[in-house]
Amino acid sequence: MRHRGNTFEYRDERDADLLRAYHSYISSCKIIDIHKISEQVVLIPSSRFWVSEERTAIVVRKIRKGDTLDNMRPLLKEMFMEIYRRVVAMEAKHPELSLFEIVFRVIRQPAPKFYLTPESARVIMYKAKKRTMQNVKARLRHMTYFSLVRK
Repeated sequence: MRHRGNTFEYRDERDADLLRAYHSYISSCKIIDIHKISEQVVLIPSSRFWVSEERTAIVVRKIRKGDTLDNMRPLLKEMFMEIYRRVVAMEAKHPELSLFEIVFRVIRQPAPKFYLTPESARVIMYKAKKRTMQNVKARLRHMTYFSLVRK
């Protein structure tokens, strides 16, 4: 569980990947229903697993010790079990690599889906679009200011 004040280090990249999937899917829609769209967008393959190396290594170690991850939300558990399967397969092929190196490689592999609920995806997309608009406005404000100063 995240604690107050924690930030996700890959937030911008994840948001861009989610928006890419959203724009890709929405271009094929005739009727825009954000609820149906978000249900489909989360099922589109992602460019990677959106979790940190540290968190993944901790969870993989827990699974090795016999933890069944029953206290995790279903999608999160599904994601970590998929990562664990890939870690085990890569360990068999590359026994010389450390767990952290394997985790680093595995989470950068394409993921079969985003492992987000449609509701979470909608919130992330909304916030990402809002941040983008704020950045555009700030750049325009900056450009307007300098165009007035030059005159």
